[in-house]
Amino acid sequence: MATAVVRVDPVAPDERVLGEAARVLRRGGLVAFPTETFYGLGAAALDRGAVRRVFEVKDRPASMPLLVLVDSETMVRRVASDIPARARELMARHWPGALTLVLRAAAGVPAELTSGTGTVGVRLPAHATARALVRALGAPVTAPSANPTGAEPPTTAGAVLAHFGDALDLVLDGGPTPGGAASTVVDVTVDPPRVIRQGAITLGS
Repeated sequence: MATAVVRVDPVAPDERVLGEAARVLRRGGLVAFPTETFYGLGAAALDRGAVRRVFEVKDRPASMPLLVLVDSETMVRRVASDIPARARELMARHWPGALTLVLRAAAGVPAELTSGTGTVGVRLPAHATARALVRALGAPVTAPSANPTGAEPPTTAGAVLAHFGDALDLVLDGGPTPGGAASTVVDVTVDPPRVIRQGAITLGS
């Protein structure tokens, strides 16, 4: 079946469109969507089979965990066993935004998502469509870039389709995204927190 492509207003996405995208995710489907940087590849993060599909279509090594998007600190508790005080400080300062926090994974989080590390990377996005998609699903959504591993991350819906053809279920076309630096990744399971990947922000910014 051909991948469906639906236009969305990146600033004020239509709730009906997001509702349909959430239904696709609940069925185990894959949805590409715009973020603050590149297009992301979304699956219901707690659906083991859907997470496996993300790895398959991206040809992603099983040793590389997937980060997930949330719409609130409350939702973080769906995937994290605890939220240290330092993590809450960073959330208050940099969320919504390009900061991914690595936390200890809660019981029941698929090992496929964490690559067996026992930790999970979590981010609250600033992009309205990405955040609305998570809110419509009511659960965390995966968000690696929507490209095969090693390929150029896409900044347009057309580039997503060029990468994946009909392997996805739905692409939310919010127009071109800015590209640029990926999110900064900080491990807050240790004290002091450790920067794993320097990106769009720094801890001192």
